[in-house]
Amino acid sequence: MSPARHQFLVGFFLAGFGSVLFSAKAIVAKLTYEHGADALTVIGFRMLLSLPVFLGIALWQAHRAHKGDIPKLTMAQRAQLVVLGFLGYYLASLLDFMGLQYITASLERLILFLSPTFVLLFSALFLKKVIMAKQWLALALSYLGVSLVFVQDLSLDGDNVLLGAACVLGSALSYAIYLIGSGELLKKIGSTRLVAYAMSTSAVYTLIHFFVVQGWQGLVQPMPVYGLSLIHATLNTVAPTFMIMWSVERIGAPMTAQLGLLGPVSILFLAFWFLGEPITSLQIAGTVLVLTGAMVLGRR
Repeated sequence: MSPARHQFLVGFFLAGFGSVLFSAKAIVAKLTYEHGADALTVIGFRMLLSLPVFLGIALWQAHRAHKGDIPKLTMAQRAQLVVLGFLGYYLASLLDFMGLQYITASLERLILFLSPTFVLLFSALFLKKVIMAKQWLALALSYLGVSLVFVQDLSLDGDNVLLGAACVLGSALSYAIYLIGSGELLKKIGSTRLVAYAMSTSAVYTLIHFFVVQGWQGLVQPMPVYGLSLIHATLNTVAPTFMIMWSVERIGAPMTAQLGLLGPVSILFLAFWFLGEPITSLQIAGTVLVLTGAMVLGRR
């Protein structure tokens, strides 16, 4: 096997498996809720357990900058990281896990997958970029797909679906703003520093929120919560974060994004397997529409 072929296959695996692991966080969160934990507890333990890894990498990057191996951050870049850490990994995560208390994991994943469409719309509104006809088609397909699954969940679970969907929609909007804001900064400081600093900053916001609301007694939880939180922090946060980053380095961002389509599909079957959520014809139809829209956006 040639080195180029090996590089491609490794990147292909990292992108696909990383997407599945990252999407599976919804399953782990739902399982954690069954033991009495709330959204703040889930995100608090997630950040508490993953912080040592991200902080260690951030300190290593800061040491390299101090030695002159990489450029030091400017004050403006540090301010950007503080804001991005709030939007991308604190506010978006908090709203996401709040929404998961009220809606199915499948619907949550489909709503979150609207983030690329929000990026497209915001780029048109604020950056004056033109939306092509095929992109409008992609937007229509994506929203129609989410609507199908949403209507079904609404008929099954009642008014709480509206609240849950609104929270997850807010999460998708917050993450879309994070993506737009991080675009230029990523080119200047690199993906490793951006992820490490933004995640470390987000962990600080999260832990302050956690301890202000719950105090030290919030750390006392049923034993299953500790085990599930460890899985959440390692397999659903740290591992996929770096797997996706390494994949981009090997096969590029467009193909990595395309392989990210495996996430919503995998959730249908993972939710059925672990949570007993039904797989219906409406869910399948909605998922196909959202994935088709995302594929059109990816090709653009």
